[in-house]
Amino acid sequence: SKSRSPGQNVPVRYFIMKSSNLQNIEISQQKGIWSTTPSNERKLNGAFWESSMVYLIFSVQGSGHFQGFARMDSSIGCEKSQDWGSAGFGGVFRVEWIRKESIPFQFAHHLLNPWNDNKKVQ
Repeated sequence: SKSRSPGQNVPVRYFIMKSSNLQNIEISQQKGIWSTTPSNERKLNGAFWESSMVYLIFSVQGSGHFQGFARMDSSIGCEKSQDWGSAGFGGVFRVEWIRKESIPFQFAHHLLNPWNDNKKVQ
């Protein structure tokens, strides 16, 4: 994983990261790392290199809450982590947690995603 300097005049990108369990989010908050499925890696790496900042908003699947948000702090490398076992995750990357708090989806129902048929962000 290589760090980069933020791009100039390039938009900030936001991604909702769904986790299958709270334990993965707790590991991320303690160690400042994250790993995602290989299918997400290309999109996140592209955003990391092309954007001035990439924010990841975390939610445990089925929880009805966001668990906080972090800034993507490195590109995704090839190195894998044993922290998540062999759950089909790709490489590890660094994240800097900005807010660690459980926030109900209802607090964000006014936010709509134009790239997902204007559905509520959750």
